[in-house]
Parts: sequence; structure tokens; C-alpha cells
Amino acid sequence: MEKYKLPNLPYGYKDLEPHISEEIMRFHHDKHHAAYVNNLNATIEKHPELFEKNPEELLINLDEIPEDIKSAVRNNGGGVVNHSLFWRTMAPNGGGEPRGKIAEAIRKQFGNFNQFKEKFNNKGLEHFGSGWVWLVKNNKNELEIISTPNQDNPISKGKKPLILNDLWEHAYYLQYKNRKADYLEAWWNVINWEEIEKRFNN
Repeated sequence: MEKYKLPNLPYGYKDLEPHISEEIMRFHHDKHHAAYVNNLNATIEKHPELFEKNPEELLINLDEIPEDIKSAVRNNGGGVVNHSLFWRTMAPNGGGEPRGKIAEAIRKQFGNFNQFKEKFNNKGLEHFGSGWVWLVKNNKNELEIISTPNQDNPISKGKKPLILNDLWEHAYYLQYKNRKADYLEAWWNVINWEEIEKRFNN
């Protein structure tokens, strides 16, 4: 059975500067994301037949995971999937406002882009402790802003992730210290709307 591997970043460690520093990207990808991959592999070795599923499938079918590893799969599988999505949600020449169908859907649901952005940032600021803030498509095909604790992923609840931002302190503290609001605002300068449009349309 083939084990899970740490995916490469789709850009260089420095490429999101000045908004996200090279130091953060090296720690975040090479240490934190790598640890989730290693821990997930160690967890699944107890039930090696599960290596036939990819990490997303593990999270979608959490109820079918053996009880002795369910919590570890939820935490480490979530860390693997969330970070893999997160890197692709950002791009060196990102930022600006969305276009295409995702832009129409945001206007329909939230009034305009600035109102959406404010609600998204506020949801991130309100979230207590570690976790993520998301824009998801729910089972009614509507857009919804939610936050999840720790490494929980909305796919476990039948929701489709479109946008996510990491609220764990390791995502920003080396650069922004306790200025979480500044981090949340700066992050919009690297958002990859092309990738998000693809997710929305798939």
C-alpha cells in the first residue's frame, strides 16, 4: 500500500511576500503540514486497507472509520486535506476581486464583494482558538461562511469547501504576532480566484 506524501507548494517559499513571509511558509509547510502527513500515515498503518482511500475520502466517510483511529484520522487527515487546499487557494499574483460565476454567487448571497469579505474576516476574528474560516457550498447549493475548530473540514458534514483561511497561530504569529485582523486582511492580497472559480464550477 502506498503511503500519503507531502505535496510540494505550487510556488516558492518567498512568493507570497510581503503578505506571508518566507519564514512562515517554511515552518507551515515543511514542519506543520509534514507532521500531519506523517501522523496520518502512522495512524492508517493500524488499518492498512484504508490506504486505498485518499485523505478526502477518509474525511467524507468518517463514520466508517474504525473507532480506535477515528479521532486521529479526523485531526491528522483534516490537517493534510486542509493544508493541501489552503496552498492552492493562494497565488503569488493573487488578490483583487473575483470574476465569473463565483463573483455572481457572492453578489447574490452577500450583496457585494466588500460585504462578503467583511463577513468572512469577522467570522475569522470571532472564532475562538485554533481552526479555519470557510466559504462553502451547502447541500442547498447556497454559499455559506462558517468556521470549524482544530482541523475539522466541512466535507465531513456534506459541505463543499471553496475558500479557506487558516486561523491557527502558526499561520501568522511569526509575522503578525497577535494582530490577527491584520493577517486576515493581508491574506486577500494572495487569494487565488482562478483556483476558487474552478472549485466552484466542478
